[in-house]
Amino acid sequence: MSSKNTILAALQKSAVATATMPVIDIPLRDMDLVSAFNTNLSAVAGKLIQQGGIAALNSYTHELISQGKQVLSMVDGVSGNRQQPDTAHAMQDIDFTVLKGEIAVAENGAIWVSLPQSHRVTPFICENLIITIAADDIVQDMHQAMKLINSAVPSFGVFIAGPSKTADIEQALVVGAHGACNLDVYLV
Repeated sequence: MSSKNTILAALQKSAVATATMPVIDIPLRDMDLVSAFNTNLSAVAGKLIQQGGIAALNSYTHELISQGKQVLSMVDGVSGNRQQPDTAHAMQDIDFTVLKGEIAVAENGAIWVSLPQSHRVTPFICENLIITIAADDIVQDMHQAMKLINSAVPSFGVFIAGPSKTADIEQALVVGAHGACNLDVYLV
C-alpha cells in the first residue's frame, strides 16, 4: 500500500460521523430596523443617508462627475462616467463605485452584495463605496439574512460592513487601509 493510500485509509477510519444541523429559531424582536441598522452601520464607520433616495444619489453622482471623479455605477437610474471594464486591473483609478445591496442586517450594519456580472474586486478597489438598500430589505439578524441568500445559484457575493478597517498597527484603528475609505449607504 502506498503512503498516500495509508494516509487516506487512516483519515477514513477517523472521520467523524455526520450530524444534522441544529434548528436555530430565534424569535423576532419588535424593533425599528432602520434605526438599528443606522446605529450599527455608524459603529463600523459607515454612513446611512435616509433622505432623497435614488434622486439624491443621482444628483450626488452628477456632482462627482462634474468634479472630474471617476464613478462606476452598477445601479439602474444612477449615473456614472465609467463602464465595467474587461479586467479588474482597469479599475485601479475608480474614485466611487455604486452598487445595489440585496440584504441589510440591523444587528451588525452588514450588507449583502451579490456581484454576478462584475469583478470580485469591484467593492474593494474603489476609494469610496456607495451601496443602495431598500428599507424593506433590512432584516433583524444574520440568521434571517442567511435564509434569504440563494446559495443554489453559483455567484460571488459578500457581506460588507463599513469601509475597509484594520487595527493591527499599534492597536490603532485605521479606516481605508486595504480598500474603500468610505461607505455611504443610500436608503431607497
